[in-house]
Amino acid sequence: MGEYQHTIDPKGRLIVPARLREGLGEKFVATKGLDNCLFVYPMDEWKLLEQKLKSLPFTRADARSFVRFFFSGATECEVDKQGRILIPANLREYAKLDKDVVLLGVSSRVEIWSKDLWENYSRQAEESYNEIAEKIVDLDLGI
Repeated sequence: MGEYQHTIDPKGRLIVPARLREGLGEKFVATKGLDNCLFVYPMDEWKLLEQKLKSLPFTRADARSFVRFFFSGATECEVDKQGRILIPANLREYAKLDKDVVLLGVSSRVEIWSKDLWENYSRQAEESYNEIAEKIVDLDLGI
């Protein structure tokens, strides 16, 4: 959980806050997420997700496209002694990570956002927060 603001250095290294590293472990997987951010999964969560995605029907074009997109961007990350990970250039480009970034703890994953994209997304989402809450009442989440 939580929101953390950090910077990414010119080599693509990013400090992962200690609280998030606790949940992610020493090795984890980063991939292209939705909304132009990166999704980062602990290895056990990644394996569960991988199994679910393998069960999608490969005969459906939309399923094939999603699986290709999701797995082609995936990379295993390892934390160095300074608590940093190296984010490959293709993922930095996809998520428009330049300097200022925001890391979000989102249940079973971490999301890495460009600060500008996160601020824009957050502002738009805030405007429709009540409307979204009304729609998810049907999911019986106890909110």
